[in-house]
Amino acid sequence: MEKTHYTQEINITEALMTRINELISHYPADKKKSALLPVLHEVQDAHDNWLSIELQNKVAEILEIKPIEVYEVVTFYTMFNQRPIGKYMFEFCQTSPCCQRGVEDLMDYTCDKLGVKVGEPTSDKMFEVRGVECLGACGYAPMMQLGDFYQENLTKEKIDQLISDCKEGKITLHDK
Repeated sequence: MEKTHYTQEINITEALMTRINELISHYPADKKKSALLPVLHEVQDAHDNWLSIELQNKVAEILEIKPIEVYEVVTFYTMFNQRPIGKYMFEFCQTSPCCQRGVEDLMDYTCDKLGVKVGEPTSDKMFEVRGVECLGACGYAPMMQLGDFYQENLTKEKIDQLISDCKEGKITLHDK
């Protein structure tokens, strides 16, 4: 399978670098690597919610670690995106409680509604559907994460409303 190489403009602004340095300051000077996860989150947020190889290399340079140490983390955690993604990422929990409550049907319904397959952004890059591991809200199954927020007790009607609200710009993605 051929892998597409995506490029992006690296824009480490003064404000972003100040924030990165503040995060690094929470750890001993000889343990800068400990700041890797929060730094990756900040850098990803500042770069359209994804991290190119070049941007990952920049993070390694800033933290004075080997690039492979960044790649290992980025490829392990689903919260880090290695390619451009849809603005509204519908991340459906696919573990047992959600599956027992019909999440797979809701994912199919959402994909049909948006005209995409799982893991494929819409042509306008507005939406994407992804299956993820347990989000820890089993009592509210079926559920998904949209940005920083959980959407719980999902139904087709709730999916329709979420899509509509996203299109109308009514959805807040981040709690910052």
